[in-house]
Amino acid sequence: MSVVVRRAEVADAKGLPSLVRAYWEFEGIAGFDASRIAALLASLLARPELGQCWVAEEGGELVGYLLAVYMFSLEHGGVMAEIDEIFVVPERRSLKIGAALLDAATAVMMQLGIAQLQLQLGRGNARGQRFYEQQGFERLSGYELLRKSLRLDRAARRVDSTTLPG
Repeated sequence: MSVVVRRAEVADAKGLPSLVRAYWEFEGIAGFDASRIAALLASLLARPELGQCWVAEEGGELVGYLLAVYMFSLEHGGVMAEIDEIFVVPERRSLKIGAALLDAATAVMMQLGIAQLQLQLGRGNARGQRFYEQQGFERLSGYELLRKSLRLDRAARRVDSTTLPG
């Protein structure tokens, strides 16, 4: 049976959470909620200016996905993309499905004029490192990933729009 890679549609937001769950379990990401994930995916898929998702489908069943988000960067000369998640079900790995997802996404991004594609990868993921290097990604030495959560505890802190700058 052949695998078809295509851009995800809003209707795919119902089937994708099971793959997202498997990916989050694989990566040890906590907090999975199927209905919240489906709503977030539907929102993203309805607004392609924020990013896009590609799915790999075999016999009507989703077997992989790649989700990329877009952002503007002066440093990189315009809009760039970051692969937020890429996952292929374990029993379909090593069949070049991940490469096909990446190729399809890259082709669309190049047509859109995306200046750069990046991703984050766990330091201990040697298999992932080899895969991405084979796909032309380079390690960005001298940089560390830093983050800060901007989620507010809505009950404890209410932000009045008059207190915002601007």
